[in-house]
Amino acid sequence: MTIHPIAHFHSPFSSKFGIPKQSGIIDTIPGQIVFVQEWRNADALRGIEGFDYLWLIWQFSANPHAATSPVVRPPRLGGNRSVGVFASRSPFRPNPIGLSAVRLQSVEWESEQGPVLHILGADLMDGTPIYDIKPYVVYADSYPEARSGFVDSNEWTSLQVIFPEPMRNKIPDNLLQPLIETLALDPRPAYQKDPQKVYGMPFGGYDVRFTVDGENLTVVDIVSL
Repeated sequence: MTIHPIAHFHSPFSSKFGIPKQSGIIDTIPGQIVFVQEWRNADALRGIEGFDYLWLIWQFSANPHAATSPVVRPPRLGGNRSVGVFASRSPFRPNPIGLSAVRLQSVEWESEQGPVLHILGADLMDGTPIYDIKPYVVYADSYPEARSGFVDSNEWTSLQVIFPEPMRNKIPDNLLQPLIETLALDPRPAYQKDPQKVYGMPFGGYDVRFTVDGENLTVVDIVSL
């Protein structure tokens, strides 16, 4: 089977660093799906506006190396405990395919790039190839009572974000809340805990620099890229 992208995703995240570990965790992150020329056809989207959520099937295109191990170390387990690759949502898989449920905010039927889907809550990097889009259907896709393995017993704890007002003013209004929520999830790799280290996270055309000491994340600088 040969598959080709039908679209590409546009996101505030220009690198893997800081992207939420799952879709829907931060439901304010904006994004757009722009179709390749072959599929810039409104007929292909006929009826899609009637759905609140969509499934995206996409490629972990920023992973340069093929998966070679049957086990991975999920961030949810602190990055120091292993589970089987098929018992995880790790991006390092035999076939680098991602699956995300995202909210359809609106459909822009006419633009210079053809129909564009405006999305909220995606966990995709800017430029990610999308191979298919399917509607999310509650009666078949939702199992609220289902067990979630190690996820059930390892909850995330949010950080307190200290974001000085002069730096907040450098971020566009529509990106400020998504940025704060992203920082609160602790963008650092699970194994990095140095309170003196200044981290940099590209977001929406800015380099957001911060430190983390205990449960407090402090933004120390905002630089335009």
